[in-house]
Amino acid sequence: MAARRRSCSLKILVLICVFVGSCCGESSDIERDVLASNTHRIDSLNLLLYTFLLILTVLTVWLFKHRRLRFLHETGLAVIYGLIIGAIIRYAGGDVGRQLVHEMVVPEKGSTYNESLPPDFLLLKFPTKNVGNKTYSYTFRGEIKDIEENEIDLKATFDPEIFFNIILPPIIFHAGYSLKRRYFFRNLGAILTYAMLGTTISSFVIGAVMYGAVQLMPSSSSFTFLDLLYFGSIISATDPVTVLAIFNDLHVDVNLYALVFGESVLNDAVAMVLSGAIQNYSKHSGSGTFEFNAFLKAVGNFFSFFSLSLFLGAVMGCITALLTKFTRVRDFPLLESALFLLMSYSTFLMAEAAELTGIVAVLFCGMCQAHYTYNNLSVDSRRRTKKLFELLNFLAENFIFCYIGVSMFTFPKHHFDVGFIVAAFFCAFLGRAANIYPLSFLLNLGRKPKISYNFQHMLFFSGLRGAMAFALAIRNTVSEARQSMLTATSLVVIVTVIIFGGSTMQLLTWFNIPVGVEEEVEMLQYSGVRSVYDSTEQTAPGGALGQSAESRRRASDAAGSSNAEGTKPNEKAWMAKIWADFDVKYMKPFLTHARPTLLDTLPVCCNPLARILTTTEQLTQEPRTPRHRSDSDSDMCLDDSEMGYGNNVGGVESRQPRGVSSIATAENWPQAVRVKLPGPPGAEI
Repeated sequence: MAARRRSCSLKILVLICVFVGSCCGESSDIERDVLASNTHRIDSLNLLLYTFLLILTVLTVWLFKHRRLRFLHETGLAVIYGLIIGAIIRYAGGDVGRQLVHEMVVPEKGSTYNESLPPDFLLLKFPTKNVGNKTYSYTFRGEIKDIEENEIDLKATFDPEIFFNIILPPIIFHAGYSLKRRYFFRNLGAILTYAMLGTTISSFVIGAVMYGAVQLMPSSSSFTFLDLLYFGSIISATDPVTVLAIFNDLHVDVNLYALVFGESVLNDAVAMVLSGAIQNYSKHSGSGTFEFNAFLKAVGNFFSFFSLSLFLGAVMGCITALLTKFTRVRDFPLLESALFLLMSYSTFLMAEAAELTGIVAVLFCGMCQAHYTYNNLSVDSRRRTKKLFELLNFLAENFIFCYIGVSMFTFPKHHFDVGFIVAAFFCAFLGRAANIYPLSFLLNLGRKPKISYNFQHMLFFSGLRGAMAFALAIRNTVSEARQSMLTATSLVVIVTVIIFGGSTMQLLTWFNIPVGVEEEVEMLQYSGVRSVYDSTEQTAPGGALGQSAESRRRASDAAGSSNAEGTKPNEKAWMAKIWADFDVKYMKPFLTHARPTLLDTLPVCCNPLARILTTTEQLTQEPRTPRHRSDSDSDMCLDDSEMGYGNNVGGVESRQPRGVSSIATAENWPQAVRVKLPGPPGAEI
């Protein structure tokens, strides 16, 4: 009996020990659950903060549009709201987040690391009861100057890779997908000159002048020439989203719009590749001084990365076009739109994985998707993709500008060097001037018509800095020099967006640039070139700064009379002419359902292959004339008359009558034409 009692007591004691041990384990799990719950709450608060900023921006933009106010664009509003919220978080945030727990560690003896290349992970070992030593891994975040910062300050900042991998791709893709290719190719020579040669000149001018300036600043001795050359490349990236939005609302001359938009689109890509080439030069040049072999390698990297990225983007766009042409995925518009989106985004990731430039790849992928794939999509997918990328572009751009404002107060790696900031502003304007004015002079030597001085001034003031410059600057902030670059870049972005972007209306008035101009009435008169759309005498609200419909009509008449006097029918980039001819004969029949088919354009010996690459839809559909394209290609292609071999004689443009079926030809002309006239219902002739 006593033995049985002792056995029961022993069992109870064991159960108590197990229960106490389990309670300790459950207690530690509960503490971790509380920590995870608190982290989740802070993350939600952080996302709510930026969502609230975007909601506030949208409502204010609606109010501005409703009241017809244009003195401040939505991106400027986003920056201002971001600055206000950032200041509140920094100075009036209180104890919103928990105070962080810091554990000071020192490196072991013999560990190899340096200030410019710190370790990626820290392994923290500490003893625990009954288990031995445990090891925890901590990821590198960077230098922290304010050790007392709380969790909301850290959560209000994002990993810079988020900007490159998630935020920037839809912005750049939308730029290519929505590009008006007719006016882009018409001004292709000037756009390439400004974007490629001009950006390079601007980068070197800024780098050289900044290097001379920092030599006079004893506090800025940590900068090398390569650092400042890299700064010149990132600050040369322009983002005139504010100016372009106002241009679009006021119907500014389409060629000025094309110059500003086209230069900014390619400028971002060139700045990205150029900054990478400068970084590669620093790798090849061990001493940091000028080495000819390293310079040649950097130049080779620049052209090879740019061309390979361009090729990859174009190939992915063409593959998507072939998939949508030779499959019936269009029968399921949701799947078709999903395929379109995933193929486009995978282009960016493939380029980055191959150590190319994803920005360049996704830009030219967007252009190819718009030029080819768009024509194969179903009606639902066309509308869905256009609206989807327009929405993503709007949200992504405004998010970045909100973040720029917030990060001025919450990002822990800003370094305010007043001398460097002042020099950065001066050099940014100097580099922009070195880009626009000398190259415009050289272009005008062989260009007809000339780029007028008021257009040049507008191009200069359109050089706002934005998302690309900020994203490049925030990517690496380990050293003090890079932190100074980030601060200067952020301030240049804020000032140019708010001040220059907000003064666009006043600049248009000062430079006497007409607004309310329809597409066929252009300030840069291309003799004999007219829009495929009929003229509509509409004026922008508010009188379009004095540009009346009558004055625009006189400008249009002047264009026609100049052609009658014997001026060349068209002035256009010769590259665009060659490409347009090749595109119409071979590329569009191969990648889309367009007519003529490859059976009509390829030699007879290639008919078996041409038949395989020609769909039944191509063979059975009615041929379309350039005047009756209803898809997006109506503003993407250069039609026959625009390339100089159309029917334009004696300054009178031969137009196919509106209302006539597109199948009407010289051999099969309709016996009668019905035209509906305004009047009583049913009145026809």
